[in-house]
Parts: sequence; structure tokens; C-alpha cells
Amino acid sequence: MSDAHSKVTVSDPFGAGSDRQLPTITLALDPDVVNEEFHRALPRLAGDNARVSVRSITVLRHKPGRRCVIQYDVRARYDDRSRAKAIVIGKIRARRFGNEGYRLLDAIWNAGFQNDSADGVSVPEPLGVIPRLQMWLQRKVKGTIASELLPSPKGVSLARRIAEAIHKVHRADVPTDRSHTVADELAILHECLPTLCLQNPAWATRIGGILAACDKLGTRLLPSKPCGIHRDFYPAQVIVGRRRLHLIDFDLYCMGDPALDVGNFIGHITEQSLRSFGDPAALREQEQAMEERFVDLSGEVTRGAVHIYSTFTLVRHIYLSTQFAERAAFTERLMELCEHRLQLR
Repeated sequence: MSDAHSKVTVSDPFGAGSDRQLPTITLALDPDVVNEEFHRALPRLAGDNARVSVRSITVLRHKPGRRCVIQYDVRARYDDRSRAKAIVIGKIRARRFGNEGYRLLDAIWNAGFQNDSADGVSVPEPLGVIPRLQMWLQRKVKGTIASELLPSPKGVSLARRIAEAIHKVHRADVPTDRSHTVADELAILHECLPTLCLQNPAWATRIGGILAACDKLGTRLLPSKPCGIHRDFYPAQVIVGRRRLHLIDFDLYCMGDPALDVGNFIGHITEQSLRSFGDPAALREQEQAMEERFVDLSGEVTRGAVHIYSTFTLVRHIYLSTQFAERAAFTERLMELCEHRLQLR
């Protein structure tokens, strides 16, 4: 072990380094390898005249066989002996080499989402790709996730700002080869909800009714012009700084209905209201503020689609509630809420 290696703290609480389906994680947790690659491959981080070194490595998220997110605390030392520090986020995904994720974020960054954008809406700065690690990197942004701030007195105004931010993404319409339709959205529900019947056969009739009602509801969606959408937009994907919003995690970015992003976000607010306050309407004012601002920007024709997609999101949360021990107590309430919205009660 080198002296540099011994000074680096490595934290892997998920055991990601033993993931045989993502073998480059082991290299991405090796300080010697990381220092060598960062110095060579990240001139965007500190320029060409700096020596980049890693102080700590922490696995933030790991989905075995699928993806891993790693945080690096780095230092840059320049020829004039000045120093700088930064927090860098690295992403590894199965069967990908990092180029696609980096190029997409770079395209969005250059479409008016830089750190000095006049409207205060940005994305994290893309930093580069390290082919040896099959990883791409971005600068970590400072702030508080929106889910912590939406219940506050400033939550209503924040909801309006977030509607403006996601509308900016839709207007930028950065091209992509991927797409997502209402059929794809319904397919997700039909894939995950029936698995709950294996755990509780008594739910079979209710789940069947919910899925049938969702299929019927999907036929009410009016045709819309697809554009670039986030597709995984919810409060934890918005980092709120003092004067700036950062939108993060564009891993599912695709062409689709812009109302899906807002409906998904509002559905998550409703679920948060139920889980945090025992009342799905606890943050209704925030939901209405977001909906109204989005409709102002995109047209009244989008309102119905926002409602439909928010219902689909809540239905998906029936399944998601069973995947986390701390949410299992809300499964029945979510089913009742969805049945009410789908007019099954």
C-alpha cells in the first residue's frame, strides 16, 4: 500500500466493491487508481496545471448489478502552491461506459443550465469520463433537497419555482434517442403491482381493479408533442441553494409528455404528505401552486394530463411502499387513496 493510499478514507457501507456484475467499482474504490485517473482525466476540474488527489471515497448508493454512485473528496494543488477543494460525484451503470451520461449532462449544461445562468436554474457541472472505471463524473452541488423545504412557509413559492425550472428543461428539448410513452408508464404498473399479490393474495381483486382503472384512465390522455423530459422528477431531484435551483439525476431523460414530470412530482408530494403528516392533502397548497404555474407556462390543455400522471405515480407508490420497511405501514392507505382517485370507492 502506498503512502497516498494509507491517507485516504474509503467507506463502502453497501459492500459495493464485491459486486461482480459491476467489476470496475473495485477500481473506483482504490485510492491509487483513482488518484492516477483523476490527475490524468479531469482537466475540467482543476485545469492542466494542477495535481488532483483524493482525500476520501464514499459509496452513496448501490443497486447490486445495476448502478453505483460514489462521492470523492478531492484536493487540487497548483504550480503556484495554491490549493482548491471540491466534492465530485462518480456514476457507474451496468453495460454503460459513462460517455452517454456525460454527454447528456454536458448538452443540458450548455443549453443554458450553467452555474451562472441568469434565471438561477442549473444542473451540476459535468467533469469528464474515466473509461478505465466506466464512470462519468460531475461536481456535487450544495444545498437542501426540496422535499425538506416544501412543507416550510416558503414551500408554495418554491413549488412555483420548481415548475418554472422543469418547464425550462422541456423548452431546452435537448435531443435523445430514448422515449417514454403512456404505454410504457402503464407497463411499469402492470409489472410491479401484481408481485404484491404473492405477498398478500387477498389484495388480488383490488390490485386488478386498480390496474384496469389505470388502463382506462390512460385512454383519456390527449395527444401531446413529445419533448425532452426528466422522467424521474420528484422533490429529492431538486437541490435548493440560496439563490439557485439545481436539477439532478438525468439518468432516465428521454422524449415524452412534459406533463409526466409535473404529475410525477405532485404525486410524490402527495405521498410525502401521507407519510409525514398522515394526510394526503397536507401539502395541497404546494401541489396547486406547482400545477397552476406549470399550466400558465405550458397551456391549460396540460392540466388533465398532470392529474392522470400524478395518479399513476401514487399507484406506483403502492408497490414502492412495500420495498421499504419504514413505509410498509402506509400501503393500505395508499391503496385506498388510489381507489378513491380512480373512483373505485
